[in-house]
Amino acid sequence: MSNMNEFTPDLFTLTDEEGKEHVFEFLDSIEIDGTNYYALTPHYENPEELLNGDGELVILKEDPNNDENDPENIALISIDDEEEFNRVGQILLNRVNAMFDDFEEDEFDDDDEDEVEIS
Repeated sequence: MSNMNEFTPDLFTLTDEEGKEHVFEFLDSIEIDGTNYYALTPHYENPEELLNGDGELVILKEDPNNDENDPENIALISIDDEEEFNRVGQILLNRVNAMFDDFEEDEFDDDDEDEVEIS
């Protein structure tokens, strides 16, 4: 029987300029002006590493020169333009925060608690 609270994150393995692989959890994506942007956070296998992590949010965009014939191999690049990064980063940050706010409300709904009368 499957536990309803189990969560399997969508993982992205990214290779940096030095050829080193890093694993990230996909949080959200959005298309703005024809460009796809992704909000990711580092993935930790060990829960203790997650607790000790800094909760870093990584925002990358899809490389416009990406080979569209290979949808399994998306090329993501950093956003070098500060104005673009700030604009897109704020949109994705707001979306991710709203997503977690909705999750917390669903997970800890006060209506599920038994009322206790004190006399």
